[in-house]
Amino acid sequence: MQETTCPFCEMTDILVRGDLRECVTCGHEWKVEPGDESAEERVVKDAYGNVLADGDVVAMIKDLKLGGTSQVLKKGTKSKPIRLVDGDHEISCKMDGLAIALKAMYVKKVTG
Repeated sequence: MQETTCPFCEMTDILVRGDLRECVTCGHEWKVEPGDESAEERVVKDAYGNVLADGDVVAMIKDLKLGGTSQVLKKGTKSKPIRLVDGDHEISCKMDGLAIALKAMYVKKVTG
């Protein structure tokens, strides 16, 4: 996949918001055209580089304190089947009875 560059200043610091792109450097905004290489589906990988998909089960690789609460997700806690979503927290799932959003860098794919 080719890295996206700003058509105005040719910098590579690009924010993605749906079908819009915005250059962090110059502020130029443009719409992604259908069939554009930058519109390819993104690949979400766990902490060990395994590709994740909807329906996979993941486990925590370290203890993680839940923001706004005193609860902690312990290392090894497994999820129900996950759903991949847009945003910086790529995973939506249930763990320990809580519906949460997680970053993929804190989980590993459970096989079998």
